[in-house]
Amino acid sequence: MAHKAHVSIPHWSWIAPAAAGVLIALAFAGVVAGGSGVVSAVAAVLLGAAVFAAVHHAEVLAVRVGEPFGSIILAVAVTVIEVALIVSIMLSDASGTAVVARDTVFSAVMIVLNAVIGLCLVFGGQRHHEQSFKLDAASAGLAVLGTLAVMTMVLPNYVRAGPEGGLAPVQLVVVGCVSLALYAVFVFVQTVRHRDYFLDLADTDDADDEPPPSNGVTLAAATLLPLSLSAVILLAKLLSYPLEKAVHAAHLPQAVVGVVIAAVVLLPEGIASVRAALMNRLQSSVNLVLGSALASIGMTIPVVAAISVLMHRELTLGLIDKDIVLLLLTLFVSTITLGTGRTTVLQGAVHLGIFAVFILLSAVP
Repeated sequence: MAHKAHVSIPHWSWIAPAAAGVLIALAFAGVVAGGSGVVSAVAAVLLGAAVFAAVHHAEVLAVRVGEPFGSIILAVAVTVIEVALIVSIMLSDASGTAVVARDTVFSAVMIVLNAVIGLCLVFGGQRHHEQSFKLDAASAGLAVLGTLAVMTMVLPNYVRAGPEGGLAPVQLVVVGCVSLALYAVFVFVQTVRHRDYFLDLADTDDADDEPPPSNGVTLAAATLLPLSLSAVILLAKLLSYPLEKAVHAAHLPQAVVGVVIAAVVLLPEGIASVRAALMNRLQSSVNLVLGSALASIGMTIPVVAAISVLMHRELTLGLIDKDIVLLLLTLFVSTITLGTGRTTVLQGAVHLGIFAVFILLSAVP
């Protein structure tokens, strides 16, 4: 994932979480009004900066440990942010908290499998005409992703034990455990059993040209990463109510909240994926895209399922009909796109077309 930019710790990457910490302390101490427009605007800017800082520190660690561990660190860091945002809204008194997890996870899958992979294929194809990657990695990721997506977001509509669109507590526990177990097995295959499936030839070629971060930089990144994530979590708590209020004031559907959360969280990772594709490292892009989608389901669903069961919070996982159609179409097209080992601009355009329709139907259902 590359990377001379990631052999140091730039000033902004520690100033952003530090400034976020000051604002959070002032808000929780009552010095500033947490729900005011000015504070919310500043908090939103700092949230974006803290997200980028967290991803930067994750990428520093990623460059140090190499692929495919780098993609996993980045995916896990991004998913922790996503879970924090979801949980902060779930535990608030805002309306629509039962569906925020479903909407966010679905939006994350649609964004990475359509917007991110579409941009990677279009920009990468424009520069390199045709790009290649390893089929073994793509088929392994898609097999697990398809299973998790259908099991967690389609199946709940067809069970009778739980509420409409939801699962009974025992079903939630089992589905959450299965999701986590499948994701853990995928990570084991990716990092131990079949690590070579996920390695790009460019990874070895570039290794000698790009010095890894020093021990001091690595230690700083390892320290600043959890601090940046903590800043994101607390800022998310501060912004959860203003976000809900803004969506309702604009007369937009509740699903827009999930789209906003997923877009904010995945923006830095999307940029990293497109950058890799432009450098003709499509394997890294595929690892990031599939890893993000898998982590989004495999880690988020167990957490929200546990919160739902332990705190007796209502949780709706089943998608509505139009979203089921879009999900199945996305999985079908992704299987075709990633099923040949070679990609062109046309395939990227198809994914971007699906994403455009997803955005339209999110705002105008």
